[in-house]
Amino acid sequence: MKTFVGIDLGSTTTKAVILDENQDILGRGITNSRSNYDTACRVAQQEAMIDARFTMFRREFGAEDKSDGKVEEFLGAMERSFRLEQFLEQLADLENTCIDQVKGERFEKTGDGVKAALTEVFRRLREEAPAMFAPDADRKSDFFRDIAGSRYLALAEEVAREAGLPYDVLLNVYDKSIIAVENRPPSGSLNEKFKRAMDRIARAGDTNAAELGDRVDHALGIDLEETYLVGTGYGRVTLPFSKEHIRSEILCHGLGAHMMYPKTRTVLDIGGQDTKGIQVNPQGIVENFQMNDRCAAGTGRYLGYIADEMNMGLHELGPMALKSEKPSRINSTCTVFAGAELRDRLAMGENREDILAGLHRAIILRSMSILSRSGGVADEFTFTGGVAKNEAAVRELRKLVFENYGEVKINIDPDSIYTGALGGAEFARRAAHGQIEGVEE
Repeated sequence: MKTFVGIDLGSTTTKAVILDENQDILGRGITNSRSNYDTACRVAQQEAMIDARFTMFRREFGAEDKSDGKVEEFLGAMERSFRLEQFLEQLADLENTCIDQVKGERFEKTGDGVKAALTEVFRRLREEAPAMFAPDADRKSDFFRDIAGSRYLALAEEVAREAGLPYDVLLNVYDKSIIAVENRPPSGSLNEKFKRAMDRIARAGDTNAAELGDRVDHALGIDLEETYLVGTGYGRVTLPFSKEHIRSEILCHGLGAHMMYPKTRTVLDIGGQDTKGIQVNPQGIVENFQMNDRCAAGTGRYLGYIADEMNMGLHELGPMALKSEKPSRINSTCTVFAGAELRDRLAMGENREDILAGLHRAIILRSMSILSRSGGVADEFTFTGGVAKNEAAVRELRKLVFENYGEVKINIDPDSIYTGALGGAEFARRAAHGQIEGVEE
């Protein structure tokens, strides 16, 4: 089967989307961009391919609408088992990398003891691993570093104490090793991992595994050929894509929004690095656009800075802002001055809810200015990017659009963070069919 890949290398996250020839989305993948776009690109693309395999399973089972409870229960078990296989593979890589660090004069006398301690830490980690991927497991993250790191640190402290070793030694070995492991995405055959995942749930006595196993094998036998790939986003120029395999994020967000909502005429994208106001024609091709300047004000990064200043999680800002009954009037959205103004207002006794509500309104006011310069807001209007998941930002946007433009249909897709990658995948599909539209601006 021919597939078409779009990869959006954002400043904070990298996203990938895989389309089939019918423009149906087969898979989506996302990862942290880190400072290594090459690794982020490979991880996001692999995650999208894994998701595509689950789409192929649903097609094989005739359950693409996800309404078949039996199939979804089985695929849930399959995904947990597959993620456990991935985790154990990376855990083995981390163990070997840690042990390789134990060499040289520094470890001349303690090397054997440190290696024995590391072996014990990783033995306990492997022993705990199945519980981390149980149906009722509460994982705060799906990234390997987050899952393995917290448990490694806790177990290393126990083992170091038992072995009479300095805890700092095991901590330093881990710190030096995890970066190398992160920059080596899980390797090996995805199909083989799926088969081992199947074997694992079959051994656990899952009756669905025996019944559906042959159909899984058939779905795995369908080759997903990468026919054409297009890269876009903040980091696109850092990768060795040839010119014909690159599109700007403006073009890709415009086309991606059109694919999500064909009647889209105006797009607002607020990402981690920039804010874009885009006008598109009925075919989804960009007619005009405006972006913020190099300042981070009014972007996802600005919200992240505010979250850090208030010692809160980024996901907590929106819900708290929604509690406000009297939003503060924020004088500046400059990231440099925001911290000082924030601290001054808190010192004067203003409620955190009101300050956050005012900050969200200030961000959207800045975005409205960018939209105005791009040509205003037309019906239909599509809001994309990570900030589109912030309910307080959405509330302010709806208010300001109505105040300035009246009734306008506003679209917000739950998967809007993939808009740029989706547009890239569609450009890839069109390029493969000789239907190239749009040029790098």
